[in-house]
Amino acid sequence: MNERPQSTKERLIRTASELFRLRGYSGVGVAEILQKAGAPKGSLYHHFPEGKADLARAAANWASDGMLRTIAASFEPATSFGEGARTLCHKLAKLSDMSGEWGSCPVSGALFDGPDNEAFRALTNHLFEGWIAELEHHAQRLGATPDAARQKAEHLFMLLEGGWTLARSRSDSDVLRTLPVPA
Repeated sequence: MNERPQSTKERLIRTASELFRLRGYSGVGVAEILQKAGAPKGSLYHHFPEGKADLARAAANWASDGMLRTIAASFEPATSFGEGARTLCHKLAKLSDMSGEWGSCPVSGALFDGPDNEAFRALTNHLFEGWIAELEHHAQRLGATPDAARQKAEHLFMLLEGGWTLARSRSDSDVLRTLPVPA
């Protein structure tokens, strides 16, 4: 089955997300994003009136949506929180193996390396809280009390972010596969 072609806006978002993940917000120029996305010059400001900062927010949201889908796909068939967490770690490791390139968390790459402003920090917090809430939901669904579910979710989030950083520094996805996830 043929997929519909991506719109210019979709190509800009996906391209920016990948480039920000690999080199951070400051390491990527607008001209490079446009060139790699195969987009005309005027399209950036047409779709993203605030330019690169607006595109970074859209790229972070797009990447976060992908992470939420990956969390759901990892935990929905799981019979325990530990099983879902291990599946999630393996899926993230496999994604890094498939890309063949090590970059940062796509949300962090797009936003933490960007302008030092409250809007970027607030969006980062909002997106990360969404991941934690999704993990917390699955922990409760799998039998944890509300307090324990929140602790498990935050613990796993911190393990993933730290594990990703260590895996990136070592260029070794097995770091993610062997994280000591909460049960």
